[in-house]
Amino acid sequence: MVERVEVPVSTPYPVVVGDGIDLAEVVSRELSPGVAAILADSNVGPLHAPDVERALEGAGWRVADVVEIPAGEGSKNLSVYGEAVRRLARSGLPRDGALFALGGGVVGDLGGFVAGTYMRGIDFVALPTSLLAMVDSSVGGKVGVDLPEGKNLVGTFVRPRLVFADLGRLSTLPGAEVSHGLAEVVKMGLLAGGRFYEDLDLVSGAKSGDVDALRTLVLHSVRFKAGVVAEDELESGRRAILNYGHTIGHGLEAAAGYGLAHGEAISAGMVAAARLSARRFGADLTDRHENLLRAAGLPTKVSVGNVEKVLAAMARDKKRRVGEHRFVLLKDVGRPVWGVPVGEEEVREMIEAVNE
Repeated sequence: MVERVEVPVSTPYPVVVGDGIDLAEVVSRELSPGVAAILADSNVGPLHAPDVERALEGAGWRVADVVEIPAGEGSKNLSVYGEAVRRLARSGLPRDGALFALGGGVVGDLGGFVAGTYMRGIDFVALPTSLLAMVDSSVGGKVGVDLPEGKNLVGTFVRPRLVFADLGRLSTLPGAEVSHGLAEVVKMGLLAGGRFYEDLDLVSGAKSGDVDALRTLVLHSVRFKAGVVAEDELESGRRAILNYGHTIGHGLEAAAGYGLAHGEAISAGMVAAARLSARRFGADLTDRHENLLRAAGLPTKVSVGNVEKVLAAMARDKKRRVGEHRFVLLKDVGRPVWGVPVGEEEVREMIEAVNE
């Protein structure tokens, strides 16, 4: 079964979700054939790039180049970006060409930034292969790269022409990668409330690879995020709720030199946010957070050593206001608030609570 979710922004685009869906058929419905390049990493490229290339050629495209980058967050930088755009230039990819980003969040973020800036912008198609990318980074148009000074400090907004989420590709992932994606699913279910929150009981089955559970949770996530993005595409207001768990989570990632998986960092960051929410608003959801995250195979504490390193990383957060941190918190399930000011000492206490 193939389902299509429209992201109703100023230039709408579809997210197509299914298991074993025909890429050539879907691409042919959305774009006229032309010249393409494929961007993939060294893990995903050997597994899936040949199939994508064949599908595109079968749909009438000419694939000018398959650009492969080293796998991992370390490739989301200006040096790899520079080499990628030079490869496109050497391949002769024209202004009316398209870049197909095949992979997880790193490839999607980097690929979107490449597509948005090469020749001042070419068509961009996201082919997410990780659960994290399917439910989060491929929907919403935020793209960019990291600097040594912090995560996602260089970037922009690029609307893809199409997001193609084939659940069948998740079968090639290690179980830990599925768990990392479920961190964002749990986050959005807690923010959304209602039926999505009730269906978070499916996370254990999704972790084990149950396709029906995965489909249900992916569609819930895409629909919820599409709705939030439609209200606030450029993140000037309510879209900030999607940063739940990320304020401390990104600090944990940076302090660990990005050796800590994003899903694990966000999992611990959500537990910290739940503790802070209970203190501010009275509804203690900490146990519910921890139970859901453990069912997803995620840690509720991580080891990052020196708390001061986390605080130093958080001080460089582009969303921080002078003199204070701004948090997304929960008054209750489905009742997020954003822009909550939190002082340095209280933040230190929350970090210590989730630091092993």
